[in-house]
Amino acid sequence: MKFAITRALFCASMTGLFTLTASAAEVTVKIGHSGPLTGAQSVSGKDNERGVRLAIEELNASKFRIGPDIVKFELLSEDDQGDPKQGVSAAQKLIDAGVKAVIGHYNSGVSIPASKLYNDAQVPMITGASSNPKLTQQGFPYVFRLAASDNTMGSMMARFGAGFLKAKKVAVIDDRTSYGTGVADVFISRANELKMQVVGREFTTDKSTDFMSILTKVKALKPEVIFFGGYYPQGGLMARQMKQLEMNIPLLGGDGLCAKDIITLSGGAVEGKLFCAQGGTSLDMLPNGTAFRERFKKAFGTDIDVYAPAFYVATLTVAEAMKQAESTDPKKFVPVLAKSKFTSLLGDVKFDSTGDWEGAPVTVYEVVGGKLEPIRR
Repeated sequence: MKFAITRALFCASMTGLFTLTASAAEVTVKIGHSGPLTGAQSVSGKDNERGVRLAIEELNASKFRIGPDIVKFELLSEDDQGDPKQGVSAAQKLIDAGVKAVIGHYNSGVSIPASKLYNDAQVPMITGASSNPKLTQQGFPYVFRLAASDNTMGSMMARFGAGFLKAKKVAVIDDRTSYGTGVADVFISRANELKMQVVGREFTTDKSTDFMSILTKVKALKPEVIFFGGYYPQGGLMARQMKQLEMNIPLLGGDGLCAKDIITLSGGAVEGKLFCAQGGTSLDMLPNGTAFRERFKKAFGTDIDVYAPAFYVATLTVAEAMKQAESTDPKKFVPVLAKSKFTSLLGDVKFDSTGDWEGAPVTVYEVVGGKLEPIRR
């Protein structure tokens, strides 16, 4: 079965499907979100939250109906600070508040421990960002991912380094988070298969700001590229320090580096030097992408960062599953979520047996003219 969840679905049939009747009741349905709303990754957390909020505002404006009832969706958002312990606490708060679904989290290291709580409580979670393969390998029927996994992105960047950049020697650095280590492991495995020599692997943390000693050690190994498994706050500072050490080589990474703030944090050092993989197709290459960007900017006064579209679509997907099941009870609508195909802003959404997005697209970006641009050549 295939159901459309485009914005037109919610706005085009106001005189028919969404017409209020005397017998219709308005019910409130709580939708949760959790992500790093404060701290170094707050740009991403707030961007994701805005994606959920925009979807909810559009659903409510359409007088969305589930069965005979008009539904008013209410957003409950918790700050997990990008920390696993805070993430578990945030998850429990949302569960206790009676949310029917959670759109989040951002970090794999947060999503993995939080996912057990959601699954045990039979509250579905859909992340639009967390990419560590372990998340959907736990056998949890209430856990879904609307993003590409590290298996896809790490492999893509290894092929990109060996093929597009013609690199023969690579050094790898990771931040020891579930995300950073996971994507670095996949990159190394694929690089070895492609006969690209991994000359060294170094480790840092997702709180570090000084990479000079690591980079000095790496420079002596004479790599042609560096792959960093980590997030943009560290990636930006790393690129700045690479420039100070006159390491005139590309910096590669997964979606953790694909954030516009990395350009500012690097002081422009990533211009022509950063290449990163991001799950999904570039918004500007999608049929309704430009219109979505305009609505987003009008609503929030700022442009999209990275994953707001995925969190927006995840929210609409949950609503459509409820609609098709004619129920807001997760026990009834999660089977629909798991088995149906939905048409969305991002293209077809269909989850496989593990909860992963079937055929999740991946796009490689580079920094050109101070902007992250999809590679078209």
